[in-house]
Amino acid sequence: MSGPLVWGALVLSLFTPALHAAVPEPPSKVESKAAALFKAGDYPAVAKLFSELPPDATPSDAFLRLALLSYVRLGRPDDALTIYAKLNQTGKPHDYSLLRPLALGLITSHVRDRHEHVRIAAYSALAELGLPETAALLEDGLLDTSVVVRARAAEAIGKAGLAGKSGALRRALRDEMPTVRIAAMTALGDAHASDVRQRLLDVTRTEDGPEAVFAYAALVKLGLSEKLNDIKSAATLPDAESRMAALGALGRLKHPGSLAVLSQAVYDPDPSVRAFAAGALGEFGSPNGVAPLTHAIGDEMGMVRGVAAASLGRLGIKENRPLLLALTRDPNSHVRASATEGLLRLGDASAMSVATDLARHPDPSIRGAAAQALSASADERALTLLQTLIQDRQPLPRLMAAKALRTSPAEAIPVLVQALQDSDEAVRIASAHSLLQQITQLTSGTRRR
Repeated sequence: MSGPLVWGALVLSLFTPALHAAVPEPPSKVESKAAALFKAGDYPAVAKLFSELPPDATPSDAFLRLALLSYVRLGRPDDALTIYAKLNQTGKPHDYSLLRPLALGLITSHVRDRHEHVRIAAYSALAELGLPETAALLEDGLLDTSVVVRARAAEAIGKAGLAGKSGALRRALRDEMPTVRIAAMTALGDAHASDVRQRLLDVTRTEDGPEAVFAYAALVKLGLSEKLNDIKSAATLPDAESRMAALGALGRLKHPGSLAVLSQAVYDPDPSVRAFAAGALGEFGSPNGVAPLTHAIGDEMGMVRGVAAASLGRLGIKENRPLLLALTRDPNSHVRASATEGLLRLGDASAMSVATDLARHPDPSIRGAAAQALSASADERALTLLQTLIQDRQPLPRLMAAKALRTSPAEAIPVLVQALQDSDEAVRIASAHSLLQQITQLTSGTRRR
């Protein structure tokens, strides 16, 4: 509260003693009380103190910080965001010590949302962030009614480095749905959890299809390298799902002897399998993958050509530029977007003109694909286009732009802070995720130059 208001309160108390009880406490007393309540963990009381301030009061920044953090802890990110706007309204530099808990609070406040797609968005963000501080929420996610949420929660436990000691994740090995069991096996394999080896061996004996493939992959990570041959064999099984699972596993394991299997799979009769093979070759990352990918970019299916184009870019070989340039003239707009992404990964700034055209396409899915392509560039023009796309009239381009901005220059932070107020919950969650990643890069010194 300002000085004149304090003197006004004193004058009122002298001439109207009956009103003295209604006069607010001096600011210093209110703020010290808030500090004590916050320290004691009584966040509702801090929020109540803040809400009871007179409309003309001017609380200190210290009090606003306490109120903001209290609202975050109470799962009320919208109220916290309103306070942050007050703190930042003078154009001061953004305060990462407040933005980080605010952004994380926005994500975690949606893990029990009544809409499944919002819970999936929240747990998908947590799975990518992999934060140990969210351990309790992640284990709660393994009990969700949604299969996808449970699978994302299992992935997140692995990413957070918690799989080794998680009893809940081990119980997820017996989840009623294969998707969840596969996610749990993968996380435990990545954590080298040798205590589940027997369970994995049992799966390979009693199950077939993708579940057996991922059990083999986990066993390879646990040191049973001979199981790699079983994965290679699965890449030739009659059912397409097993072949796709095997190719995905081989791409991630990156064993040198697997390249021939991946290369052969771009000739598979099933287009989905061919697309998986092209994606796995990009993840495998070997220069020897160029030849099969060159074949794949001539595939009759646009889906295959697009995945192959993105994989060529991921290989980081500048000699692939002519191949990708040719694909920027492909009749399929999604293929052109993938080729643009590949070129931007190779540092080819000329692809920005194609990206600009795609960002103006009447189809929102193409505008979303353009945003995805722009995520591969640190060019200032990419940031300008993403700033436009994050204000698109359709949610899909806004969502993809919010995701793309997580690797943009620091100038993207004000854009992401604004996007925390988007009307679409998934966009807000993606913006919070990107903001957290931006802050992590800035504070850890890992920002891409």
